[in-house]
Amino acid sequence: MAIASRSIPAPDLVPVKRALLSVFDKVGLIELATELSQLGVELLSTGGSAKAIKDAGIAVKDVSEVTGFPEIMDGRVKTLHPAIHGGLLAIRDADDHVTAMAEHGIGNIDLLVVNLYPFEQVRENGAPADEIVENIDIGGPAMLRAAAKNYAYVSVLTSPDDYAGFLADLKDNGGASTLATRKRLAQATFARTASYDAAISNWMATEFDVAEPPSRAIGGRLQQTMRYGENPHQQAALYTTGENRPGVTNARQIQGKELSYNNINDTDAAFELVSEFDPAKSAAVAIIKHANPCGVATGANLLEAYKIALSCDPVSAFGGILAMNQMLDGPTAKMMIETFTEVIIAPAADDGALEILATKKNLRLLLTDGLADPRSAGLALKTVAGGILVQGRDAGNVDDLDLKVVTKRVPSEEEMRDMSFAFRVAKHVKSNAIIYAKDGATVGIGAGQMSRVDSSRIAARKAIDAAEAAGWDQPKTIGSVVASDAFFPFADGLLSAAEAGVTAVIQPGGSMRDDDVIKAADEAGLAMVFTGMRHFRH
Repeated sequence: MAIASRSIPAPDLVPVKRALLSVFDKVGLIELATELSQLGVELLSTGGSAKAIKDAGIAVKDVSEVTGFPEIMDGRVKTLHPAIHGGLLAIRDADDHVTAMAEHGIGNIDLLVVNLYPFEQVRENGAPADEIVENIDIGGPAMLRAAAKNYAYVSVLTSPDDYAGFLADLKDNGGASTLATRKRLAQATFARTASYDAAISNWMATEFDVAEPPSRAIGGRLQQTMRYGENPHQQAALYTTGENRPGVTNARQIQGKELSYNNINDTDAAFELVSEFDPAKSAAVAIIKHANPCGVATGANLLEAYKIALSCDPVSAFGGILAMNQMLDGPTAKMMIETFTEVIIAPAADDGALEILATKKNLRLLLTDGLADPRSAGLALKTVAGGILVQGRDAGNVDDLDLKVVTKRVPSEEEMRDMSFAFRVAKHVKSNAIIYAKDGATVGIGAGQMSRVDSSRIAARKAIDAAEAAGWDQPKTIGSVVASDAFFPFADGLLSAAEAGVTAVIQPGGSMRDDDVIKAADEAGLAMVFTGMRHFRH
């Protein structure tokens, strides 16, 4: 049965005579209450908010005086009452609503100021489940939704960031709110409650092991608007999901221009890749261009790792993104600025590095205070026409896999180390991905090709170009290993790698023609291991 509509036009100006303030975040509360009181607005409040307002010497009435019912159940029940929701939901120009309000002693509430229990922050801080549950706000969202639904008459503020603008609006209009302001605030309110509920439902899906919930809510809070998106004709903005994961979204930007859409996308790819490498074992540097690595290397220190990573493809590194897994030091920073770089992201930077990078005003420097956990669970989203594809984050780690040698020749310890490195990098290269590696560094990368053979050939060609640029006698693919993100469907891709000089191969296996590929590897004298895990990345 459809609910009947009322064709009552919303007034432009609504005098704000009565306000309900009930906030967890009390930043700006006293200043707001003071201004409202000076404008002659009657103030209602609850719990800690009421106490703070009273302690500031401002007249305020407790909600329990309005409802005639005390707060109960540790404050779980205090505003869920007709005297409150009637005051928020009443259509002021509907005779039957006005009659009902008079009959039941319900007064208008013209302004609602509510921000919610900090569910997202408590969850991010790793609190136990019972504490997280206690931070699920019930009365707050109920009031917010009621007020926003009735935007024709009620203004609603969900953040201290809204206070100053709203007060200015009131003063400009003789103590009344405008319809345009109420509409804008109503939209922001439903967006906030939707984001809040999304965080709760997604936490419950994980906590209660619900792999495929019948409805999936995705929410975020606006962090940054951008001049444009991937291309100048596309609009773009960054929204945070509340996930407490070190990376580009949660990093501190120390210097440089505002990050663009492409900067953020590429920087995320760079930092996720470099986080695969344990900083206690080795320094690691990744150079990213268009979300693909053009050089990745480990070393005894960052300077060494950077030099080696840069040598993989110095041409593509121009205008790229640099990520590292250790504190950036002065000598490394000095060398890094010799090549034009868009963004540098690191867990930290010492004073020497900060001083050197400060000479490049447009260079963006981001510090994360930690690395992302490559094994942690999470959601990966991709939009399609009319829908959203949702999957778990690729948390597969080569160190956790049972590697199976399938060839006659067993790989050496050195080959195994390089294969482990290469397969770790392959996880972060767009498919089809081929990675040549030697001595803990990439020496050729083929990414995003429709044919695995083409990826193999491109990677080999890149290695030849790098050798010519550096003046080496031969490309570093000679004596290297190769990693493939997925199985070789035919022997041709493997043979192409063999022609480039590889001695060992790491791949998932699982093709109907595995026997043919193994036979080809044996005939070429290669060692090969199967991982049993694929790393497609599209």
